[in-house]
Amino acid sequence: MRPVSPEIIVWVLSFLGAVVVVLTRVRLGKELDDGTKPVSRTILTVHTSVGLVAVVVWTLFLVFPPSSTLGGDLVGVAGLGLWWVTVFAGLGLLLRWLPSRGRHTSSLSEDEWAEGPGLSLLAHAGLLLGVLVFTWAFATGTV
Repeated sequence: MRPVSPEIIVWVLSFLGAVVVVLTRVRLGKELDDGTKPVSRTILTVHTSVGLVAVVVWTLFLVFPPSSTLGGDLVGVAGLGLWWVTVFAGLGLLLRWLPSRGRHTSSLSEDEWAEGPGLSLLAHAGLLLGVLVFTWAFATGTV
């Protein structure tokens, strides 16, 4: 059995990172029945906008040869920086499931596995691991 090359792993994780960015927006961007959002609009906007730019910049870095402007180290570092901002924004979104205390707090409903923190925790922990792999691959010259 032939081992999977690190380049393929980086490509697959890049695609999964794009899926996390888009699905987080779709899932958490909808309004509740009372017209409010379940998460901070600012953090969600940062997660989405920086995440989409990270996908584009990182993809340019992967597609173009290292000798070109769009495939150079500066583009790779910029892509990694954008991915890290996206990861921290995603982890910030996970804070919504921490228990709240106080007189005016309301509990979040968790009807199904996909409605509670499970899916977001899986996605954003995976994104964190993916960005760690991107950082390792860039630092070692694998990509």
